[in-house]
Amino acid sequence: MLQHGKGAVTPSRRRFLGTAGLAAAGAAAPLLSGCGGPARADGRTLKFWYFYDAHSPEPADRARAKWFQNLVKDWNTDHDVKIELYYVPGDSYQGSKMVTAFASEAGPDIFLLSPGDFLRYYNGGILADLTPHLDKGVVEDYGHSLDSRMVDGKVYALPMEVEPLAMYYNVPVWEKAGLSEGDIPTTWDAMLDAGDKLRAKAGAGLVFQTDPGYYQNFTWYPWMWQGGGEVVDEQGRVGFDSKAARQALGLWQDAVRAGIAPRTMPAADDPITAFTSGLAGMWQSGIWEISGFRTSAPKQKYGVFKLPLPSGGKYATVLGGWSFCASTQGSNPEIAAEFCAWALGGMNDESIGRTVDWCTGSKSDISPRTSALERAAAKGGYDFWAMKKFKEEIFPGGRAEPRYPPVVYKAVSDAIQATMLAGKGVAGETDRAAQSIEAFMQSYQGASLI
Repeated sequence: MLQHGKGAVTPSRRRFLGTAGLAAAGAAAPLLSGCGGPARADGRTLKFWYFYDAHSPEPADRARAKWFQNLVKDWNTDHDVKIELYYVPGDSYQGSKMVTAFASEAGPDIFLLSPGDFLRYYNGGILADLTPHLDKGVVEDYGHSLDSRMVDGKVYALPMEVEPLAMYYNVPVWEKAGLSEGDIPTTWDAMLDAGDKLRAKAGAGLVFQTDPGYYQNFTWYPWMWQGGGEVVDEQGRVGFDSKAARQALGLWQDAVRAGIAPRTMPAADDPITAFTSGLAGMWQSGIWEISGFRTSAPKQKYGVFKLPLPSGGKYATVLGGWSFCASTQGSNPEIAAEFCAWALGGMNDESIGRTVDWCTGSKSDISPRTSALERAAAKGGYDFWAMKKFKEEIFPGGRAEPRYPPVVYKAVSDAIQATMLAGKGVAGETDRAAQSIEAFMQSYQGASLI
């Protein structure tokens, strides 16, 4: 889950999820408990943690913060219990600060959550049931966008966006390398060949995420899925020690070993700066970059293409996105849940319009709701060539970001890091990770991973 950001001012979803992974690094992540802190005083003012900087030098970041400010202002105008935004810098938002806050009974009443961290909070008893507050027809309107946010038919998080991944390519670097649109790769081998040519004209021919964390796992999953692999299948069976997983790990390892992909992220993990500076030829990232290009680098020429396939593979990408959640242990859980539903869970024009404004105004995303997607399309929200490509070509082959518990996430993360950057054997690492996941699953008693 995602917005573009530069430097340490407003880190992108890459860094939000990456930092979150560090907090989950322990072999047995604790179940969370407690909330409240400053917001627990009398239940008349609820704290809403978010990570959009209203004072950022980036226009796109300020626009996103303004959307949240307007949302809270609209609520506060007509409700006795007020909402107060509390900005937390992205580097610490969903990492140590969030986990520590809940563990020390000082967590927020309302907060944003990614699918990858859903089970940590659900299994910890933190997520309030939003279902009683939703308008009739809302669950159907969201459709599969809610699948990873539901347990036993109840909704515990409302997504504000859907964010598919694709490959971006830097047109000026592409042309300097003698490549044209006809050279856009559709296979892994062709992608590596193009990356090899591009690295002669840029510091990095092909950029995969190198920093460990939820975001790196998020970007790696579709490469495994394309070969038919799963970490855990629908029957709860561990399938990580598979040909597909080994192929996907091998792809990233080969790219780094050959010098096509860097070992550290160029331009402080900012593809837009990397493209404008000529430091990268291709970069795996998501739809959220479009709004960044449009506001921060409107003259930069770039292209987008679907993730290439392995031999005999089937196209897949991964769909991320942030959600509104209410804490069960805040100062007023009932009102917190009501706020989430009021904001994103109504069938009225205002609620649908907020999602339209977020996904095609303040940001660049696919709407998680059918009604909002149709309205946005009718208003021209997907007419821009890059938005159109994501909506019509990239998004339809997407799968929701998995909601694996921290122990499962960490086993996969360790395998990626060990093979990609430490040169460890792919077969040994998939076996090690599979054994770790299998041992965990034998005693796991939380909500379904699927």
